[in-house]
Amino acid sequence: MRYLYLFLAMVLVMSGCHKKEKSDGEMVPEVQVASPTVDSVTLHRTYPGYIRALNSADIVARVSGQLLTQNYKEGDYVSKGQVLFTIEPSKYRDAVQQAQAALKTAESQYAYASRQYEAMKKAIQADAVSEMEVLQAESSMNTAKASIQNARAALATAQENLGYCTVRATRSGHCSIATLSTGNFVNGEGAPVTLATIYDDSDVKAVFEIEDAQYEIMMNGNRANENKLLRAIPLKFQQVLPHSYSADLYYVSPNVETSTGTITIEGHLANKYKELKDGMYVSVDLPYGTDPKAILIKDASIGTDQLGKYVYVVNDSNKVVYTPIEVGELYQDSLRIVNKGLTPKDRYITKALLTVRNGETVKPVTH
Repeated sequence: MRYLYLFLAMVLVMSGCHKKEKSDGEMVPEVQVASPTVDSVTLHRTYPGYIRALNSADIVARVSGQLLTQNYKEGDYVSKGQVLFTIEPSKYRDAVQQAQAALKTAESQYAYASRQYEAMKKAIQADAVSEMEVLQAESSMNTAKASIQNARAALATAQENLGYCTVRATRSGHCSIATLSTGNFVNGEGAPVTLATIYDDSDVKAVFEIEDAQYEIMMNGNRANENKLLRAIPLKFQQVLPHSYSADLYYVSPNVETSTGTITIEGHLANKYKELKDGMYVSVDLPYGTDPKAILIKDASIGTDQLGKYVYVVNDSNKVVYTPIEVGELYQDSLRIVNKGLTPKDRYITKALLTVRNGETVKPVTH
């Protein structure tokens, strides 16, 4: 029994020595930390909007008939006057020929009535006809002359309708998909039928809406600020484009939409690289003020959980402290404004967020 007690005592001593050695040899992890940057920052608020071509035009059919050809591909750039569609012209070609024949008949009748009238004027001098017959001859001549004018008007209308069988671009721009495919019947006589739309997107506009209250904050009660703030507004798109874009805001709606409490704003921008299309979604970063002492930290150092945004701060005892924060907008693509939760003197962990835990002792390395 005595030997058993001695053996157990030796085991306990050895175990205690081993545990102490592990504790003494445990490595304290290094973490990279940084202090927040304090800088003057222009504050923005992002609004969703869309791109619209400055000019567009519907291409319509004004006559009825079978759609024979489509002379462009959807999305093509077309020039003003370019033939886009043709409609079966037989009916309108026949109408032109009939109008031409009617005009010749009217001209022939006028020529006869004119000669008849001249003859009647000579005959009345010899008392060969009555004055009533002269008046009748003059009336027939005037009626024939009016018939010529009517025939010319009918011919012009028939020629115009025949011309509508060839549908041309009314302006230059990119042409949309056709609403009807070839072979379909177009009933354009009752009301013009839209066949496609041309978008002149050499210049475009960004259209978005802003809350009435936010607009007043942005203006700061001074309309003179409008020209200062509403220039070179940065734009972002769902997919990153090869070139960056900004807009000069040139239109503010004169009224507030009562159902939404918003004001419509439009901004002009050149589309010299032809990357912007009508209907594209755009985000407008609208400036509304300045924070002269904004607290900025690296956006990548911010974590998110069920409670919201947080960072890990290393306190004066070099222990990790879980710190909830309230954040603002992104700044210069990599920094985030912190509205609440940090001070300029705090040290926050910039990397290895997943390997540290709250309350852990660490060795902070400033970089």
